[in-house]
Amino acid sequence: MERMKFFIDTHDVAKDTFPAGITPEQFEGFFAQYEDACQEEGVVILRVHVGYDDGLAFCFTMAPDADAVRRAHERVGLAFDSICEVATATPGDTFFRRNAA
Repeated sequence: MERMKFFIDTHDVAKDTFPAGITPEQFEGFFAQYEDACQEEGVVILRVHVGYDDGLAFCFTMAPDADAVRRAHERVGLAFDSICEVATATPGDTFFRRNAA
């Protein structure tokens, strides 16, 4: 199995990368298509945070690389502001690294 990395991608209605006025019901229908596209590209959706009133979305995924995340978006015609590889930085992670040193 290919090594997976964590990514966050962002969407903002002010930048035309999030659909203006989308309802939760409409989002559910669109999200089903996005799930299929992710599966085809080897992307695992971990969580999506959506601010309907503010027109913002933040997607947290695992993928082999950022290009796989980009391709999943392109398959459904979903623009994005950025795709960024991220690392986990919880208090627990910090505690264990600090004590291991």
